[in-house]
Amino acid sequence: MHPGQVTVVPAPSWIVVLSAPSGAGKTTVVRALLEREPRLQFAVSHTTRPPRPHEAHGQDYYFVARDEFRDLIERGAFVEWAVVHGHFYGTSQAELRRILEAGKTPLLDIDVQGAYQIQRRWPHGLFIMLLPPSWTVLEQRLRQRGDLTDEQVRRRIGQARQEVRWAWMYDYWVVNDVLDEAVETIEAILWSDRHRPGVGPSQGRLPVIPE
Repeated sequence: MHPGQVTVVPAPSWIVVLSAPSGAGKTTVVRALLEREPRLQFAVSHTTRPPRPHEAHGQDYYFVARDEFRDLIERGAFVEWAVVHGHFYGTSQAELRRILEAGKTPLLDIDVQGAYQIQRRWPHGLFIMLLPPSWTVLEQRLRQRGDLTDEQVRRRIGQARQEVRWAWMYDYWVVNDVLDEAVETIEAILWSDRHRPGVGPSQGRLPVIPE
């Protein structure tokens, strides 16, 4: 065992994973879900990319240097990690443990590579892919951000097309055309999945029917 090896986090009874191509509006949808779903708690990821002006360390991401991230990989600190658009991203075991000890359901905002790793580890989780209404709209959203060059936009679109090819491994696809409708759809999915036998909070239990 590597010195400083972290303890494996216990398997959560339920875990929610949301993935989307860059520009599909995932961050906005996640914020709305957290406001409406008090049982969910956002799992803050580690990343090596620099913070944007509105982002705070420990709230949006844990911003770390590449050497530190690689050291965490060697220590087995992550339940999933991937390289996305040239930067490392990962969800730590410590972060999941923090959420589970608070009695909350982890909400992971991760890409398809990370979702694949989580699904292999916890196949009973709920996996949702958020999709743009069209490729034209996705390109418009990326350009409206104002922080990407034409070449970067083209690369993001190409990456998005590759990511959508992984949609088969998700339980649900939700198109984010109108924000409120997308959020309400995901809320309905969460409600439905919580009541499905064998998964979520009901896993391993029998229904209790009043006399």
